[in-house]
Amino acid sequence: MIATRNGHSNGNGAVRVATYSPGMVGFGHIRRNASIAQALRTSALKPAIVMIAEAWQAGTLPMPEGVDCVTLPSLRKESEGVYASRHVDMTDVDILAVRGRVIRGAMQGFHPDALIVDHLPLGAARELNGTLGRLRRRNGTRCVLGLRDVLQDRKTVRKQWSASGFADTVRQSYDAIWIYGDPAAYDLVRESGALEGFRDCVRYTGYLDQRPRLEFARPMAESLLARLPEGRLALCVVGGGHDGEELALAFVRARLPSDMHGIVVTGPYMSIEHRQRLQEAVREQPRMQVIDFLPEPIALMERADRVVAMGGYNTVCEVLSLEKHALIVPRVRPNREQWIRAKRMRELGLIHVLHPDMVHPDSLGEWLARDLGPRPASRNVLDFGGLERIPCLLAEVLERPAVGSPDGALRPVPMAVRR
Repeated sequence: MIATRNGHSNGNGAVRVATYSPGMVGFGHIRRNASIAQALRTSALKPAIVMIAEAWQAGTLPMPEGVDCVTLPSLRKESEGVYASRHVDMTDVDILAVRGRVIRGAMQGFHPDALIVDHLPLGAARELNGTLGRLRRRNGTRCVLGLRDVLQDRKTVRKQWSASGFADTVRQSYDAIWIYGDPAAYDLVRESGALEGFRDCVRYTGYLDQRPRLEFARPMAESLLARLPEGRLALCVVGGGHDGEELALAFVRARLPSDMHGIVVTGPYMSIEHRQRLQEAVREQPRMQVIDFLPEPIALMERADRVVAMGGYNTVCEVLSLEKHALIVPRVRPNREQWIRAKRMRELGLIHVLHPDMVHPDSLGEWLARDLGPRPASRNVLDFGGLERIPCLLAEVLERPAVGSPDGALRPVPMAVRR
């Protein structure tokens, strides 16, 4: 035990927090952890934070003071259980070995009081398996598993969590499970049917309000925003972009209302061939433009009047946080996570949903031209207090006194499962 360095060892030392993002597809994992890091740094805890993430992703996002990154070479997931190097000419065995050594070395040197792991309990390709055990035995590190509101359909989640040793490993390795959602919208414990045995350590944080990111995103987007023409803006975002080309192309070819112009952000993983198709199509649309990649799109989304997007957790949180008129075209294959989330938000009257098989320039143009009335009051319907509660939840995990916001007002810690 490092009693002179770790906050939970002596009760009054500076808290150290590590976060882990598996990477592989899109920016959702690291954006969630970056938002959490920002919230923790502005709380009374003010921990030192080291984020573990894929190198080029971590390098593109603005971080608050007091946060640094340990970077990993990038992976791509080729199929279930099969991983490969995304950029470097290395075998899967070698690149996973490099990532594992980097993670172990960082944790041995940093001695975190808490480790917050996003989405995958054992990391990509189980790369956290040995590290979790060592952290708990040698450092007394408290470990938190952070899950998005919807994991997968019920059958898939039950299959994963009932696999040999999976649930036991999670229980042995983690002190708490934070679900970044509101059970009034989607109760993951009840609807998945797989987390019933974890009720004692589950905490629903509420959704993560994306508006605080604007503090860092606006300066990055100033020049882009200044160049935008006057009038209404329609924005199309497709997450990482690896499967967003059909939506992006339909958007570029859609007929815009006369007072509207459009922007599509391709995402970092869209192929060169698909980007070229978009650039060719946009030549015939003088009020359309294509941006290849924007690390922080939320300032552009704040400016937009209409948003057309896929249905990933972060994107849906963005449009709901900003209370935008949004048409969500969720991924339905190979998994249904986005479809489940989109349907639930549509049932609450917060978004419009279009099945991807129905995507066509005419269907998008019709929605862009429709009078949609007042913007949805999403923050009155859903609990968006996640970033305010997380410092309290971290204090709970570390068994430290309750902490408040910078103005001193205490924030309540929610019950394990809200009925």
